[in-house]
Amino acid sequence: MAYVTGRRRINRWAPRSIWALALLCGLVGATSVQAASRTLLVLGDSLGAGYGLPAAQGFTARLEAVLRRRGHDIKVMNGSISGDTTAGGRARLGWALSSKPDYVLVELGGNDGLRGLDPAETRANLKAILARLRERKIPVLLAGMMAPRNLGPEYERAFNSAYPELARQYGAVLYPFFLDGVALDPKLNQPDLIHPNAKGVSVIVERIVPFVENLVTRTGG
Repeated sequence: MAYVTGRRRINRWAPRSIWALALLCGLVGATSVQAASRTLLVLGDSLGAGYGLPAAQGFTARLEAVLRRRGHDIKVMNGSISGDTTAGGRARLGWALSSKPDYVLVELGGNDGLRGLDPAETRANLKAILARLRERKIPVLLAGMMAPRNLGPEYERAFNSAYPELARQYGAVLYPFFLDGVALDPKLNQPDLIHPNAKGVSVIVERIVPFVENLVTRTGG
């Protein structure tokens, strides 16, 4: 409804209309952002959990920050538990997937190697995890691990080969070695020479980000 005063035509509903339009646009914008946002679950052990580091310097927080800086609207969820083995990850997979992630980064097996567990069991557990994720149609990035060399060449071959072979079998993106460029470097690790320090995490994130981007872009994310 409008009324005229002098030569000026004034719409007394204009302020409310503009406010309502602005609110509507804001809600539509918020809905679009929410719809565009995707989630990446890191199913891992202490390496994924950021053992010994402040939360903001851990792997998941740093990975999310870099992905967002590179233009990806992705929330990285920390689904890692220190000390976990592939058997532990397999056992809690159903619970971890209750958050309904769009992608999963599997970072498991380091503790299997440190404990000298049978590589056949490690393979079987990883296979079960990948099979479940494929069944749920969730794209996967599988981070490989390397067996300790003191366990002998036969153990190394059986353990190390599981990751590329399973990645091929289940169509997962493979990052060959999670600790690539960091393993055993005193400058990039905490005193135990197992867990990366903040600088080490930066190296890991820098090297793995292209593989995460490959996972996201090849699935239309």
